Amino acid sequence: MEDKIKAKIEELRSGLQADGGDVELVKIDGKVVHVKLVGHCGSCPFAMMTLKQGIEAALQEIDPEITVERVM
Repeated sequence: MEDKIKAKIEELRSGLQADGGDVELVKIDGKVVHVKLVGHCGSCPFAMMTLKQGIEAALQEIDPEITVERVM
């Protein structure tokens, strides 16, 4: 499952990079994925929406029990 999570995050990065942001995988702890939003994403007022409705929703296609936590 870890390889699938890493691959999905790589897919998502191009969309975030197009808007001047990015996401970094910090660690995977069971079904909790810890990520850091950087660039414009780090300070964007919609960062939590990107995190939950974008990144978490995409990762839940792999496993519906995955949650995403933001690391500052």
